Amino acid sequence: MRRRVFLSIFGILSCLMVMAEARFPKPDFTSGYEYPNISHGVPMEQFWNVLDIVLLVGMMSLVVWAAYKKRSRAVIYSTSLVSVGYFGFFRSGCVCSVGSLQNVTLALTDSDYHLPWYVLLIFLLPIVFALLFGRVFCSGVCPLGALQELVNVRNFRLSRAVSSALTTIPWIYLAFTILYAATRSQFLVCRLDPFIGIFRLGGDLGMIVFGVILLIMSVFIGRPFCQFLCPYGAVLSVFSSLSWKKMEITQKSCINCALCDKSCPVDAIHQPQSSKTKESRSTGVRRIVLMSILLPLFTIACGILLRQNSDALSRAHKDVYLYELVMAQQNNPDMDECLEVETFNAMGGNIDELKAKVEKVREDYAFYATLAGCLMGFVIGFKLLKWSLKRSRKTYEIDSARCTMCGKCFNYCPQNLTKK
Repeated sequence: MRRRVFLSIFGILSCLMVMAEARFPKPDFTSGYEYPNISHGVPMEQFWNVLDIVLLVGMMSLVVWAAYKKRSRAVIYSTSLVSVGYFGFFRSGCVCSVGSLQNVTLALTDSDYHLPWYVLLIFLLPIVFALLFGRVFCSGVCPLGALQELVNVRNFRLSRAVSSALTTIPWIYLAFTILYAATRSQFLVCRLDPFIGIFRLGGDLGMIVFGVILLIMSVFIGRPFCQFLCPYGAVLSVFSSLSWKKMEITQKSCINCALCDKSCPVDAIHQPQSSKTKESRSTGVRRIVLMSILLPLFTIACGILLRQNSDALSRAHKDVYLYELVMAQQNNPDMDECLEVETFNAMGGNIDELKAKVEKVREDYAFYATLAGCLMGFVIGFKLLKWSLKRSRKTYEIDSARCTMCGKCFNYCPQNLTKK
């Protein structure tokens, strides 16, 4: 905030200096004296962008070292403090990797949009680290997750069935984020960011209240936003499940003490299990075949469903919204003219041109709504297929897709406390 105030004052003073120079020109010396070439500094936004990238890579590398080499919860916790302080309050939580989803989507769908290099790196670097080491970014580097981590005291577990069902929400959120960004309607993540008002110490009252509620929930439930809302976390979970190195609680043999499972705030540790009721191989195969058939059916059905509702969804676009207001005014001249219609008429707006824009927007919505629906249907079908798979485990294992690498399990594992 102070930096912004400083830059604003600096800009105003610069303008006043230019105006003063134009009003009072420099004297023209005849002695051959030449004025020195003085260059005035400009705001160092490029410097801060580079520093953001350097800190992002440095902090993720530090987490990798702490998690895989030292198995230190303290180091990972320290990155949370730095992330909240720098990326959160100092940099005001923008541009973040979660929000960069929208910029990348817009760049892929609109050739006129120029994607800044640092936004692309902020988007790609956590994915690269996830593909190599897991969800390193989620550990304490992301300011949204770090803020929830710092206030977490207790962990009241939801049932695994409820928790698994709620993890579908980030994918639905992701689908609508892509839809609205691709159609240039709005940046949904920025509009619904629950913590941006806290980081900026002001903003929309409703979102601030929502953020405070999430923080209160974070005291008793591990990272509710990360688990059940974050669209970028959903993307990282895919790459993390395919990661080159898999996170392990200990390098020694698991003794099945269950302490790690009780300590995990995001329920990312699978318990040992064996099938209590033996089923025939044919029964298991039939169940998997059935879910495999339902997968494309869910994908197609959800795609069709969202496409059929694309006109209603397109009202989020400003041109569609304005067009419907104008048409409503024309169909009912006695209706009071709203500000948007009054402004449109005062500026000599052409209804035919507006209609042509709206038709193009609705075509885009029909296409991207179909893709968004297919994504949601595929996720639902894939989760059903995943739940139908049964396998036995002899020890506690980390779910790479869900693990946020917070390191809490390290301190609870007795094997990590014994000397090698």
